[in-house]
Amino acid sequence: MTDVSTSIPTTPSPTISEPRRRPLPRRRIRSAARRWSGWLFALPALAFYGFFNLRAVLQSVWYSLYDWNGIGPSTWVGLDNYVAILTDPELLEPLLHALVLILFFTVLPVCFGLVAAATMQSIQGRFTGALARTVLFLPQIIPGAAAGVAWTWMYADNGVVNQVLRLIGLGGFTRAWLGDFDWALVAVGFIGTWLSTGFCTLLLMSGVGKIGSHLYEAARLDGAGAVARFRHITVPGLKQEIGVCTTVTIISALASFDVVYLATHGGPGGATMVPGVKVYDLAFSESRLGDASALAVVLALLIIAIILPLQRLFRED
Repeated sequence: MTDVSTSIPTTPSPTISEPRRRPLPRRRIRSAARRWSGWLFALPALAFYGFFNLRAVLQSVWYSLYDWNGIGPSTWVGLDNYVAILTDPELLEPLLHALVLILFFTVLPVCFGLVAAATMQSIQGRFTGALARTVLFLPQIIPGAAAGVAWTWMYADNGVVNQVLRLIGLGGFTRAWLGDFDWALVAVGFIGTWLSTGFCTLLLMSGVGKIGSHLYEAARLDGAGAVARFRHITVPGLKQEIGVCTTVTIISALASFDVVYLATHGGPGGATMVPGVKVYDLAFSESRLGDASALAVVLALLIIAIILPLQRLFRED
C-alpha cells in the first residue's frame, strides 16, 4: 500500500518580491524642469535687484539704529531714532503732509478719471480716439522735475494762475501760492493732481471697454439714468482698475520728492515738507544719517500698511 502524500507533487511557495519603484512620468519631470529653468532665467535679474535694492534697504535699517554723521564714528542708539520721529514735530509733520497729499494725488485724479472715462464711454466718435487719449496722458509723460519748474512759474505773482483769476473777476484770490503758509501745500497738491489724472483716466478708459455694452442697454431700457448707470455698472466694473490707480498714486503721494523739491524745497517754513525731501535734508544737509534712515524706514512701513489693505479691498471676486 503506497503513501498518498508521496504521489501528490508539491509546488514551491511563491516568493514575495519588493515592488519596483516606477519612474516618474516624463510629463512631471518636464514640468519640474520648466519651473526650475524659469527661475534660472530670472536669477540674474533677481541677483541684480537684490544687490542694488534689497541690500540698500537692509543697510538703511541698519543705519537707522545708529547716531552717525556719515563720516565719523557711529554710536548705537537702538530705537531712539524711531522714537524721535514719532515724538518730534519736525520729523512727524512731513508724514502728515504726505497723508494730506493722498487727497490730491489719489482721490481727485481717480474721481476725475472715472467721470472722464464714463463720459467718453457714452460719447462715440473721434473725441474718444487716439488724439483725446494722447492729450489726457500727456502730463504723465512729463518728468516731475519739469512739471515742478513749470508750475512754479505758473504760480508766480504774474503767472498764469493769477492772471486767469484776475481775468474772471477773482482778483481778490490772487496770491503768491507757493509762498503762502496756508495754500502752499494745496498748490503743490494740485500739481500732483495734474500729473496723475491722465494716468488714471487712460487706465479707467481701458477698463470701461471690457464692460459689456448690453449692461448699459438693459439699464437704459429699465429707466436707469446716467448717474444710476455710472454708480451700479461703471464703478463696480472698474473695481480692479480703480485698485491699480489707487495703489500707484498713493505710493506716488507718499514718496513724492521731485515736484516738492523743485517747487518749494519744503517751504515756506516747512509747510510743504514731505518725507522724501526731509530724508534728503537730514542725510545731506544736516548729516543726520541715522534719523534719515529711520524716517525712510517708517515711510516704507507706512506705504505697506496702507497698500496691503487696499489690495485686499480691491481684489477681484
